[in-house]
Amino acid sequence: MHPALGIDYGQARIGIAATDACGILAYPVESIHLAHTEPLERLGALIRQLGVRTLVLGYPLRMDGTEGSACERVRAFGDKLAARFPQLPLVYVDEYLTTATAQEKLHQAGRKAKSFRPIIDQAAAVEILNNWLETLPPGSGQGEM
Repeated sequence: MHPALGIDYGQARIGIAATDACGILAYPVESIHLAHTEPLERLGALIRQLGVRTLVLGYPLRMDGTEGSACERVRAFGDKLAARFPQLPLVYVDEYLTTATAQEKLHQAGRKAKSFRPIIDQAAAVEILNNWLETLPPGSGQGEM
């Protein structure tokens, strides 16, 4: 079992989450602000720091399951990730409703909507990782995919 990095790609920010060393729990890491930070360099630092073995990228399918322009942007970013980190498996996970789920959980935790912005991308990345973790066969561990 190995740590995975969850990525919620957006045009302004990229939300980052990671699993614990056992690959059981997902937690928020940070938001990469694209206006201020080169994302592939920052991701490389996080991959090394956290010992990441799998990249999990949210894929924004439409409600009917079709792809739109957002999918094209994410796929282009995924191509850059795969080229920069060829040693790591890159998994696309449908991110449908991850932001809405994250917002609901933050609201239930007593956070005001205004306070969501700094952490919503990270919370959505946690949901992306949780969705992926749910698809793994019980007891399989991430390294066996």
